Amino acid sequence: MAHDITSAGDPAALRRVAAAALLGTAVEFYDFFIYGTAAALVFGRVFFPGLGAVGSLLAAFSVYAVAFVARPLGAVLFGHFGDRLGRRATLVVSLLLMGLSTAAVGLLPDYGRWGGWAPVLLTVLRFCQGLGLGGEWGGAALLLAEHAPAGRRGRYGGLLQLGPCAGFFLATGVFLVLGAVLDEAAFLAWGWRVPFLASLVLVAIGLFVRLRVAESPVFRAERARSRVPVAEVLARHGRPVLLGAGAVMSGYALFYLTTTYALAHLTADLGVARTPVLGLLMAGAVLKGGTVVLASRASDRFGRRRTLATATALAALWSAVLFPLLETGRTAWIALALLGAMALLGAMLGPVASYLPELFPTRVRYTGAALAYNLAGVVGGATAPLVATRLTAAYGTAVPVGWYLAALGGVSVLCLLGLPETRGAELDAAGRRTPVLGGGAAAGR
Repeated sequence: MAHDITSAGDPAALRRVAAAALLGTAVEFYDFFIYGTAAALVFGRVFFPGLGAVGSLLAAFSVYAVAFVARPLGAVLFGHFGDRLGRRATLVVSLLLMGLSTAAVGLLPDYGRWGGWAPVLLTVLRFCQGLGLGGEWGGAALLLAEHAPAGRRGRYGGLLQLGPCAGFFLATGVFLVLGAVLDEAAFLAWGWRVPFLASLVLVAIGLFVRLRVAESPVFRAERARSRVPVAEVLARHGRPVLLGAGAVMSGYALFYLTTTYALAHLTADLGVARTPVLGLLMAGAVLKGGTVVLASRASDRFGRRRTLATATALAALWSAVLFPLLETGRTAWIALALLGAMALLGAMLGPVASYLPELFPTRVRYTGAALAYNLAGVVGGATAPLVATRLTAAYGTAVPVGWYLAALGGVSVLCLLGLPETRGAELDAAGRRTPVLGGGAAAGR
């Protein structure tokens, strides 16, 4: 039986809720990120042999993109039950789906054993990963947003955004250790499977913690349930969904082009050793965690929209120099490029876990926030590595990728300017958002 954890007037209870949200999200993103790393390093050779260097990489990234297409579907599916039945139970199911799908990838025979069935089943499992993660982030964000006091919602939402940092750090670290202790033949034969199978242990820990958290008090107080949450969101709150997705998409693109595509480009095209690049990305994950904390706290003081717009504009400027620095092939410039991108990325994503939930009323908040966040992933996460691979193949250099990334950043800034400020809004059971710290009213009433 779950403990009755409500955060009003109980900082210790709120910290337990934050820990449950952070740990569960870290496990989910670990599962998601190990696929991206494996896609960049081995999946082209393991599941798509004979297509050539560019063809196998495109095939691996195409399957990688399948999860991003599935994520909005997961947002709708889990959002439906999360808005009608509750946040907590839905999050348990999403964690199980993600963990079991990830472990199954670790058991999947390669192309040499199963032929064409191997990539087909890999695609199915990747789709299931996307469904699980599509329901995870929105529910975890709501679990925190609906427990935290209005004046500190940004700070506690930032704790949730540390989950992807921790998941990425752990996923990259596992591959770094395996690369150090195994030769290339052993890594290709079985070593890459270890991170996927290890997911089962992490999921068990995540479930233990998450099952001890009670339902959101705001959701329990909400008596009017939406019959079809996605229909209500699209009919009444389409503007914040689309603009919210546009606001977040450049952060997705910056992350996946920095961590997945850049990893593949540096190691496969520029001949840079895999180990130092993975080490730099791990350091970047730590730096990103620091800027997540700073930006999320700044959003409580200066406003969500202002903090996000400033970070996004700076990241767009950095994008123009990111790939020219990587193209030098010199360790110092590569380090500057990757660490600078990860630092700005943390500032871009820190306030998102508080901002998106504040844009929607309680009765459809799960569906609305999850749909906006995961639609952003379709453009920023699914298509960006594919576009980058094509641009590099066409021009013989990755420099145009930076201009593409900068353009996405400009669009995100424009989307943010079309959204309201929500800092300090009260989330009541009727779904009204009442500003208490001087911010503007949220959209979608």
